Amino acid sequence: MDEAVIPTTMKPALRAAFLALLLAGGAHAQPLQDPTKPPAAATPVALGPQAVSSGPQLQSILIGRAAGGRHVAVIDGETVRQGESFRGAKVVRIRENEVELVRGGERQVLRLYAEAEGAIKGDHAATVTVRR
Repeated sequence: MDEAVIPTTMKPALRAAFLALLLAGGAHAQPLQDPTKPPAAATPVALGPQAVSSGPQLQSILIGRAAGGRHVAVIDGETVRQGESFRGAKVVRIRENEVELVRGGERQVLRLYAEAEGAIKGDHAATVTVRR
């Protein structure tokens, strides 16, 4: 087989240059980011043991733009509408940031973003329970 016409003295230099290019290319590479990952500002921040809730978690709220449009919430992966039941509790109100559930004499408010004192802005999925 015929080799390319490259002077013999240049072959080691070309190999070294090629190897340097390969190594340099990997040094500047950045890891790929997940395009579906929410921004850090939307990521929940744990405030300690009290921040962990064992109750239902409000995940999403959808409100129709038209007057009297439908109000839908997703709680623990289950889609519910105002007036329907969720695990024995009636969904009495769906607002932009919260859903109110009533079970017997107990009222429970699930919030997308807590605005409680001491909470970091963006704290996710707070639950407030009020007994009557």
